[in-house]
Amino acid sequence: MYKSIYAFDDKEIQKLRDKKEDRNILGGKGAGLADMTRAGLPVPPGFTITTEECTEYTKNGVLQEDLKNEVREHMKKLEKKSGKQLGGKENPLLLSVRSGARVSMPGMMDTVLNLGLNDDTVKALAKATKNERFAYDCYRRFVQMFGDVVLGVEHAKFEKLLAAKRNKHKAKYDSEVPADGLKELVNEYKDLVKAETGGSFPEDPYNQLFLSIEAVFKSWDTRRAQVYREANGIPDDWGTAVNVMMMAYGNMGGDSGTGVAFTRDPSTGENILYGEYLVNAQGEDVVAGIRTPKHISKLKEDMPEVFEQFVKVAALLEKHYCDMQDMEFTVEKGKLYMLQTRSGKRTAAAAIKIAADMVREGLITKEEAVMRITPANIDMLLHPNIDPKAKLTAIAKGLPASPGAGFGRVSFSADDAVEMSEDGKVVLVAEETTPDDLHGMIAAQAILTSRGGMTCHAAVVARGMGKPTIVGCEAIHINGEEKYFKVGDVIVREGETITVDGTTGNVIIGEVPLIEPELNEDAKTILGYADGIRRLGVRANADTPVDSLNSVEFGAEGIGLCRTEHMFLGDRVQVVQKMILAETDADRNKALEALKPLQKQDYLEMFEAMNGKPVIVRLLDPPLHEFLPSLEDLLVEVTELRCKDPNNPSLKDKERMLEKVRYLHESNPMLGHRGCRLAITFPDIYRMQVEAIYEAAAELKKKGLNPMPKVMIPLVVHENELIRLVSSLKKVAEKIVEERDVELKISFGTMIEIPRAALTADEIAKSADFFSFGTNDLTQTTYGFSRDDAEGKFLQAYMQEEVLEVNPFEVLDRKGVGQLVKMAVELGKKSNPKLEIGVCGETGGEPNSIEFYDEIGLDYVSCSPYRVPVARLAAAQAAIKNKKK
Repeated sequence: MYKSIYAFDDKEIQKLRDKKEDRNILGGKGAGLADMTRAGLPVPPGFTITTEECTEYTKNGVLQEDLKNEVREHMKKLEKKSGKQLGGKENPLLLSVRSGARVSMPGMMDTVLNLGLNDDTVKALAKATKNERFAYDCYRRFVQMFGDVVLGVEHAKFEKLLAAKRNKHKAKYDSEVPADGLKELVNEYKDLVKAETGGSFPEDPYNQLFLSIEAVFKSWDTRRAQVYREANGIPDDWGTAVNVMMMAYGNMGGDSGTGVAFTRDPSTGENILYGEYLVNAQGEDVVAGIRTPKHISKLKEDMPEVFEQFVKVAALLEKHYCDMQDMEFTVEKGKLYMLQTRSGKRTAAAAIKIAADMVREGLITKEEAVMRITPANIDMLLHPNIDPKAKLTAIAKGLPASPGAGFGRVSFSADDAVEMSEDGKVVLVAEETTPDDLHGMIAAQAILTSRGGMTCHAAVVARGMGKPTIVGCEAIHINGEEKYFKVGDVIVREGETITVDGTTGNVIIGEVPLIEPELNEDAKTILGYADGIRRLGVRANADTPVDSLNSVEFGAEGIGLCRTEHMFLGDRVQVVQKMILAETDADRNKALEALKPLQKQDYLEMFEAMNGKPVIVRLLDPPLHEFLPSLEDLLVEVTELRCKDPNNPSLKDKERMLEKVRYLHESNPMLGHRGCRLAITFPDIYRMQVEAIYEAAAELKKKGLNPMPKVMIPLVVHENELIRLVSSLKKVAEKIVEERDVELKISFGTMIEIPRAALTADEIAKSADFFSFGTNDLTQTTYGFSRDDAEGKFLQAYMQEEVLEVNPFEVLDRKGVGQLVKMAVELGKKSNPKLEIGVCGETGGEPNSIEFYDEIGLDYVSCSPYRVPVARLAAAQAAIKNKKK
């Protein structure tokens, strides 16, 4: 049983650390504050209300009296530590009330600062600090933030009043508005609150505190937080902690300030202190991008002693956590206060570089480095960049907040971005983004803001999402109402296309050519670590020599699926049609003989590209009618010819084609005359393919190469199908090997893609050298779903209504399809201990599915070439997780 509240210096937190429950109970922010307090770092005193209390609040909808009483008790202790009193008439204690989930959710939940101010305490604060302007600056901030976060008054309405006050006093920045102006502003803010809510602004500090705690708890379930959790796979039942701490003031003058910093560059991973700060400001000023902050290195000039202390603290925190830290700090009258430390959000490239560097620096192990990288990091690293050969002219340049390049039609609001993204790619353009814009950021290909620095909301969130982003592009002037932005004489309107280069900060008119990126050396290092850890082999699904070579570049150890039907398309389809339309065996064989050299050339190129690596060739799988024109199109064409041009010499050929298409037409072709069923009724097709495969392999073997072909027979449902086909086709292969006098291992196997095949895998395995699970068809036949129809008609609704958690065609259904796979593995291995088993469906490149495949003992996974690096990492992570289990 855990306590409801823990002070930052509570000794019982050590028990949570010992159980590795500190982040779960205190949230990441609370755990970090407790760690820094224990280490003797300068942290304002405070306490954390646990995540469990958030869960309790969500159930009941009210703060329980017992919790309120505990808050009061902890406030007495906090008052004693600080020497100040909440609501005090001489030295008032002001508080910050902040969220803190167990994982970082930057900007998604609410914060209230300067809590405790009212018409009396503001005067006491002015007197105690001898700084009236500072006191009223805090007060106007508090009324605005509390009014927005707690009372629900629209933020923009406060901003409109503030802008008017700046104009009145000819002030460029908020910090230039004098005390009298701030006093007026406070009263105007209060009038706004009363007009919008019908009630007066609350004056009682404890009432303010309890309402703020409730607001933070409620923010866990705001739409923006839900969208973020959904996008990042964070469970809804975790809840957020609430951190209540003594305010440290960065807005007390030239010797005060506030900032955000990272122990390493979150964009590149370079081992340098990175961040920004503002003099005479509070924390939200930096994140909101209202003023352009200074680079953290300038702090050495402004406050040299503080900078020296901060550098030491940053180094100590990174060494303690063995990870790049995201820190918030405030300087009050020359005294440094640490307000937060957590593992920092970073780009994919930075995550990979930091992990590789930290292994070299001896901070973490290779296993830890592999577990630090997410499969999404590897995927993001393969984002496109602008082709260096492209001729382009940038119309503006901003801060390169998140690398990569993206183009799309300009949208000026998050809602519009979502709507427009349904018809194509979109770039979200805004003065700045807020947490409420998250849905638009997810929908956009890239993001461009005119305000903000490298640690503003847009920058931090976009880096975590891998979205190309430019912030602080002050050259663009946005007119959100009329939906255009202007750069000098250039006007760009909604719907027009721009390209955002988040690597350089350039904004370019139109769509610029992009190039696919390559794995950098740090990524190769991490994947090298992964290769040394994983048990599963990783192969690629590839149908051409180019795809094969690409897969080798990405680390594939072979081809797990080469689909031969793709080789029958293009200019060869006419030869295939002759074979299908043949009336006699002789005519059919003549067409097959014409196809054979084309097939052989394909295999020569494939086997040469994959020299020394296995290539599993799946024999023809789809039904024959797929190589003929559609029934509807032919019917229209023939009808038109009969009516308009009955003497056309092509009519008879069209009629003959129509007759054949009608004959081959099936009500449910997915379950019809295809795969091995086709081979049993038309055996010459598979015979020709096997001849082409082994003739090509024998030819390369004679040249000193080492081809390793394996032949996969698709859609087997009964052992007798495989017995019959392997028996006849193996003789074809053996004859070629004998005639060519070469040593080639002859290997035949099957794809397990029908439930009956999985259930009788022990019988089928007796005639197979390998199994490969085709999870796409296995999922279709297990669920009774037609994939195309399901995804187009109802699967999205099933996931939205939580009938299904995920799309079963993308993530293996462990309880259903997974049990068939597991059963087939166990039965197959028991019957044939030498049986090699892999998977070549879409789930072969999906990390959650790969973990399951490792757990049940598959030998390899196979996926598309660009998913190979992801699969290599996921396979290593699966090995580490399953070893711990």
